[in-house]
Amino acid sequence: MRVRVLAFARLRELVGFGQREVEVPANATIEALWSQLLPAAAPGSALRASTRFARNGILVDGATALTDGDEIALMPPVGGG
Repeated sequence: MRVRVLAFARLRELVGFGQREVEVPANATIEALWSQLLPAAAPGSALRASTRFARNGILVDGATALTDGDEIALMPPVGGG
């Protein structure tokens, strides 16, 4: 199945794109998608604990199941001042 991934800020640099269609296995979760994009050994994998996810515009956690055609936003922490 295919999902559309949007990556923002530092995550955009780490995954190498801002927007892309990604093939994932059936019954994949957001956590599985994260591991596919940023394996444990990859630079930036340490950002997992502070990264937020949105599925079709709604904030979700890593255990959320994906369905064909979903739009997943990867949002790193944002600093303010």
